[in-house]
Amino acid sequence: MKKKMSRARKMDRFMTVVFYAVAVFFLVLLAAFAGKVIIGGFLGARPEMFAFKRQGSIGNQLFNTIYLVFVALVCSVPVGVFAGIYLAVYAKRGFLTKFLRICIETLSSLPSIVVGLFGYLVFLVFMGMGKSLLAGALSVSILTLPLLTTTTEDAIRGLPEGYFQGSLGLGATKWQSVFHVVLPACVPRIMTGVILAAGRGFGEAAALLYTTGSGSTLRWGNWNIASPTCPLNILRPAETLSTQIWNLQINGQDRALANLASAVLMLLVLVFNITANAWSRRIEARNAGKKS
Repeated sequence: MKKKMSRARKMDRFMTVVFYAVAVFFLVLLAAFAGKVIIGGFLGARPEMFAFKRQGSIGNQLFNTIYLVFVALVCSVPVGVFAGIYLAVYAKRGFLTKFLRICIETLSSLPSIVVGLFGYLVFLVFMGMGKSLLAGALSVSILTLPLLTTTTEDAIRGLPEGYFQGSLGLGATKWQSVFHVVLPACVPRIMTGVILAAGRGFGEAAALLYTTGSGSTLRWGNWNIASPTCPLNILRPAETLSTQIWNLQINGQDRALANLASAVLMLLVLVFNITANAWSRRIEARNAGKKS
């Protein structure tokens, strides 16, 4: 018996060391990769690269990236959250629900270039949008919908049964229990899905090559929403940082500009993730009754 206990302790220590080593390896790998991209990008940067002009800079592309992800989240978050609520609370077990889950899993595994071709056929050919920020945002929304739906469903199913049943026992209706009790308790976990969805939107390039177009001629004094040079016009072509990097690398143009765009894109994703995680923890602390 003592020998078995001794072996178990040794195995436990060994596996603990292995898991710590794996964690340290990925941490070092991430730090090395981020450091290489960020430091290498800013070392070769020139001041004019940060300007807001059509060529030779990243200002317009940075704005387009943030604006596109914002529009994509506005389109996909409500639909994805409501779909997750339906599957977790309202959907009955049966063939239709199983088929719906198979469709969601299939959609989540589609290559982004296929979604880009779909967006090109639907939004550009059939709907006649032309290459635009809206067409790109809708294509990104298709990619992020399965992630938001499954995250919301898992978050609701992961709550203790007492949340929902207690609310019903106090006389609340089903929808009141969902929107006033269950959903606020799930916000931190849903925010995780939003962070992952935004991260995919920031880095997406294949789907946008067919839908958003290249180049960005913006006039920052022009706020006529119908004008093709207005920054807020969602029906204008909009080159993002990821598509700019692809265009620069594939055409063998300004490599220093491509490196800078890569560094800024990585910093953008890091800042968004840190901010969203901090906001999520604050909401979770407030729901737990702690001082934020």
